[in-house]
Amino acid sequence: MLLHGTSRIDEKGQLEIGGCNAVELAAEFGTPLFVYDEAQIRSKCRAFVTAFQESGLAFQVAYASKAFCTMAMCKLIEEEGLSLDVVSGGELYTALEAGFPAERIHFHGNNKSIEEMEMALDTGIGCFVADNFYELGLLNQLGKERGKQVNVLLRITPGVEAHTHEYISTGQQDSKFGFDMMSGQALEAIQFALNAEALHLLGTHCHIGSQIFETNGFVLTVERVISFLAEAKAKLGFEPAVLNVGGGFGIYYVEGDTPRTPGEYVKAIATTVRRECEEHDLALPELWIEPGRSIVGDAGTTLYRIGSTKEIPGMRKYVAVDGGMTDNLRPALYQAKYEAALANRMLDEAEETVSIAGKCCESGDMLIWDIQLPKVRAGDILAVPSTGAYGYAMANNYNRIARPAVVFVRDGHAELVVEREQLSDLVRLDRLPKRINL
Repeated sequence: MLLHGTSRIDEKGQLEIGGCNAVELAAEFGTPLFVYDEAQIRSKCRAFVTAFQESGLAFQVAYASKAFCTMAMCKLIEEEGLSLDVVSGGELYTALEAGFPAERIHFHGNNKSIEEMEMALDTGIGCFVADNFYELGLLNQLGKERGKQVNVLLRITPGVEAHTHEYISTGQQDSKFGFDMMSGQALEAIQFALNAEALHLLGTHCHIGSQIFETNGFVLTVERVISFLAEAKAKLGFEPAVLNVGGGFGIYYVEGDTPRTPGEYVKAIATTVRRECEEHDLALPELWIEPGRSIVGDAGTTLYRIGSTKEIPGMRKYVAVDGGMTDNLRPALYQAKYEAALANRMLDEAEETVSIAGKCCESGDMLIWDIQLPKVRAGDILAVPSTGAYGYAMANNYNRIARPAVVFVRDGHAELVVEREQLSDLVRLDRLPKRINL
């Protein structure tokens, strides 16, 4: 298992994260447990910012909160000086409750409700990333009612299909997201926004997918988008103040994954923006990006306690843990792959090949197929790294299983940032019909 950030093997031969012993964390806070390496998160934030500072371009780095959104995470992002992307009223509410500056919040989503738009407008967020004509019309109406100019970016689809899983490719022409660039729809959207009384068009946004290792997809995207913006300048007289190229920067999950550094991604994008703007006689826009997974993904480790085993002679040995698809839906949803180790016996040699099963009443609740581990015992602590993105964010109560706790660790100190759900929480919103006799 590759160790990330501050993770190391301590003098006991056990996993340590942020100066905290993982076995002791499991004992104190219970399992399953999400453990976040705070120093690693901050390091990634600073790496993106530093890369942009070196580029010389005006910029914003906005954390894509859908990867992992809690009040503590929003506060950390604020401290690091980043902006914040939200995609729902719930994420917006979380950010505001954490005291995040509304003017640094960008609101995404392909079907924002009127209530969500009103909430965002009334709290003074920085901009909306508009996805369709319906939304543009509503934003214009709501802005006029409030006597406000609404800042918008138009999400456009540049027709670039990044090398990624088909379910998380979002930049291709056939997508539920954004205005199609190739059919003329995106140009029509620019015209609509320019003519709308209460809309202030900042520029364009695009996002070509997730878990992208190479830079060529971003280069091609910038080339296509700036060529399109040159057309918009010629036909409509519009030059963007902002060019948002989204996120999707990959991280390491298993052997064979080869992500670039933040600096490599930013340099490729910034260099292409400079070249293409000069070639097409466009003023340099402020450049925005939206890393999410690449900031928190490899900073998170999930700790499980091993329970039962089942061996099918000549076929497979199943090892069950006390979590599964309720705290990590990605293997079932995307066939995502992970590494793992026994946190309490990091130096023991691997002796057997096992498959890690979750505890849900579902055959598809498998976290890892065919991984080599030391001879496992009930009570061992299994550590699964790179679960910081879309683990807790997608956590659910299937089988009425309570969601895990979350801790931040740094310099030997662990702090609970999300309490473990209790069984009473599972029925807190339930109501029995009055017609049922109790």
